[in-house]
Amino acid sequence: MILSIESSCDDSSIAITEIESRKLIYHKKISQELEHSRYGGVVPELASRLHAQALPAILSECEPWFPFLKAVAVTNEPGLGVTLIEGVTMAKALSIALSIPILPINHLKGHIYSLFIEKESLLPITVLLVSGGHTQLIEVKSFQEMQTVATTMDDSYGESFDKVAKMMSLGYPGGPLIEKLAQSGDANRFAFTVPLWQSPLIAFSYSGLKNQVRLAVEAHDASSYPDIAAAFQKTATDHLIQKLKKYFKSHPPIRFAIVGGASANLYLREQVSGLLHGYKADFLLSELQYCSDNAAMIGRAALEAYQNGEMRGYREIPINPRCKL
Repeated sequence: MILSIESSCDDSSIAITEIESRKLIYHKKISQELEHSRYGGVVPELASRLHAQALPAILSECEPWFPFLKAVAVTNEPGLGVTLIEGVTMAKALSIALSIPILPINHLKGHIYSLFIEKESLLPITVLLVSGGHTQLIEVKSFQEMQTVATTMDDSYGESFDKVAKMMSLGYPGGPLIEKLAQSGDANRFAFTVPLWQSPLIAFSYSGLKNQVRLAVEAHDASSYPDIAAAFQKTATDHLIQKLKKYFKSHPPIRFAIVGGASANLYLREQVSGLLHGYKADFLLSELQYCSDNAAMIGRAALEAYQNGEMRGYREIPINPRCKL
C-alpha cells in the first residue's frame, strides 16, 4: 500500500491506496475553511499551524496499515511553502521510521488523477484545471508527458469567485456562495464584457472582469447581488467556453475533463457538457468529494509514480511552491 499526504493549502488529508487493486483503503480530510473564513481567504501561517495539529491526528488512525506500506507519497509542489513543508516533514519522518521511500507528487497531477481514483486511467485526455490557484488547459498523454497549452494571465477562475464573494461580504470560500446566490439572480441584467473576447490568444484572464464586478457592487445595494453573481458566473464561464471553442478548432477533443476545486461548479459542468456534445467527445468528471484538494488523488497519482520508479530518499525531496507541470 501507499500512504499519501496532502497539505498544499488549507486541507489536511491522508489516504492509503492499495497498489495492485487501486482500492482506496482509507481517506480522511480535515478542512480549515471555518478558521480562514473570518479573514476572507487563506492565511498561510495559520494554515501551517493547523496542519501541524491535524495531520498527526489523522496519521494516528493509519498505524494498523504501517506494516503494509511500500512507500509514502506527499505533495511537494506547487502550493504554499509553509504548508507544503508540514506534509513533507511528516513524509520524511515516516520514510525514516518505516524504512520506505518517498514519492514526491505534483499537486496538479494529483488533480488530474482524481478522475481515476479506484479506476484505470484513460489517456490521452485534454484537461481543463480550474481551482483557486490555477486555470490551465492541459494535454495529458501520460503521467510523465503533460503539456500546458493555455494558462491564466492573472487571476484564476476559482480565485475570481473568491474575490467577488469578498466584495459582497459573503464569506469564504467564495465559489459555492456565488454559485448558490446566482441561482436566484438574472444573469442578463448586467452585461459584463467577456475577457479577451476579440483576442486570438488561447489564454485566460479574470482581472478585468473582477474590476467590472467591483464597480457594479459599489453602484448597487445588496438586493442586486444575486443578479451580479449570476452575471459574473455566466461571464466567467463564457470566457472559458469561448477559449475552448477556439482551441477545439485546431484540436477537436476526443476525451475531455474538468478537474480542480472549481470543477464542482454545476453551471460550468453544464456549459462544458453542452459544448462537448457537438464534438461527440467523452466527458470525464471527478466525483464531487474529490474535486477539492485531497490525499486520495495524491495517492492515485502516486500509483503511477510508483510504477515509473520515481521513489526518492528522504534527503531528495525539494519543496517547490511555484512549480508548474
